Amino acid sequence: MDWERVVRRLREGLRPDQVETDVVGRLVYGYDATWAEGMPDVVVHAESTADVAHVLRIANELRIPVVPRGGGTGLAGGAVPQGGICLNLVRMNRILALDPADGVAVVQPGVITRALQQAAEAHGLFYPPDPASLEMCTIGGNVATNAGGPRCLKYGVTRDYVLGLEVVLPGGEVLRLGGRVMKDVSGYDLKQLFIGSEGTLGVITEITLRLLPRPPARGALAIAFERLEAACEATVALLSSGILPLMVEFMDQITMRAVESFHPSGLPIHAEALLLLAADGEPAAVEANLQRMTSLMQSHGGQLLRTALDTGDALHTEELWEIRRHVSPALARLAPHKLSEDITVPRSRIPAMARRIREISQETGIPIALYGHIGDGNLHPTLLCDRRNPEEMARVARAAAAIFEAALALGGVLSGEHGIGTLKLDFVPHAFPPAILEKFWALKALFDPHGIMNPGKKLPMPRNWT
Repeated sequence: MDWERVVRRLREGLRPDQVETDVVGRLVYGYDATWAEGMPDVVVHAESTADVAHVLRIANELRIPVVPRGGGTGLAGGAVPQGGICLNLVRMNRILALDPADGVAVVQPGVITRALQQAAEAHGLFYPPDPASLEMCTIGGNVATNAGGPRCLKYGVTRDYVLGLEVVLPGGEVLRLGGRVMKDVSGYDLKQLFIGSEGTLGVITEITLRLLPRPPARGALAIAFERLEAACEATVALLSSGILPLMVEFMDQITMRAVESFHPSGLPIHAEALLLLAADGEPAAVEANLQRMTSLMQSHGGQLLRTALDTGDALHTEELWEIRRHVSPALARLAPHKLSEDITVPRSRIPAMARRIREISQETGIPIALYGHIGDGNLHPTLLCDRRNPEEMARVARAAAAIFEAALALGGVLSGEHGIGTLKLDFVPHAFPPAILEKFWALKALFDPHGIMNPGKKLPMPRNWT
């Protein structure tokens, strides 16, 4: 590829500072929050839909791979370029509209998730999806991976809040899919194809999102369990009791000890598991649900450690949720590297999945910390390792494969919210029969006939791809 010619053509429709070719500038866009590594040949900083269309026209004509990118916080290698054009969307960061009457926000893809939440809250509204990286991740990336977070147990994931999308296809065609209405069965719902597509079909340049009224109160509990299995069983019982918690978060003993060492909070490090539970709504209902949840947890061997209630501007629950937010940096101190996995199983299979992860750790000799959104069966087994040790990394690969196999055998899936990217690509054929994979490839070919959009991600490419 004559990259000097490509760069000249890109610069014809953009300002000089929007096209980056120096090695240091490109290196910044060659990684994400995993250990995946790459390097784009050129980085384009898009600032408008027209910029994106300009890039995709050239890329489609010259058959150049394009990797859309937001905050770079992905955990599956999905936004790591292996050559080609890295299309950086973080400069497209405006909230274009926030309409309390319609209960919608219209945003560009580079808007930080927390910034949208704060803007909504200023109007008495509420945007529920809350991935752990919400202070850094972008709405466009959230849509591309269908991000979740702790609150998705009650409120659902990103998909449940997307009313409309503007997308640019290879060749530069701009489509507007959906709109500002809550119900629409007028045609095929094409926007759903782009949600969770990890940039493999086109580039999302505008998102219309549903907002909810902000709940007036929230309360939280911390419950310790002497046995990990008891915590899992208590969760299943809670979710079958008629109570719908805001969140049910889980931490095993390895995770608790890491968090306590990182940020001492008085956690019961002798216990095998900790549950953090929350409820929201009217104050009286929140208090009643906290009492019911406490009683149910105690009937399964749980020990109440702390309780907190927020009303108005008082945020007493924040101290409890700080414990959960410390998990990732705390685990990072336990080993030179960590592989954060992301599987989901039916809630009735949570105890079996937790037991199997323990067995896999013992079989492979790889320490595995377990935490996650246990309320919806979304667990994050985190493998602690040293990438400089080839023998150890071979055991890590066996452990990861065994975790995926166990999740699928229990009726679960390979990813609940991180996506497939490159790290789980080899396991996709185990999750879907050939007939389904053929339909996936047919959709890919419909929107991206030359295969330029984030190639080598999400789907294992068929041998006959042209």
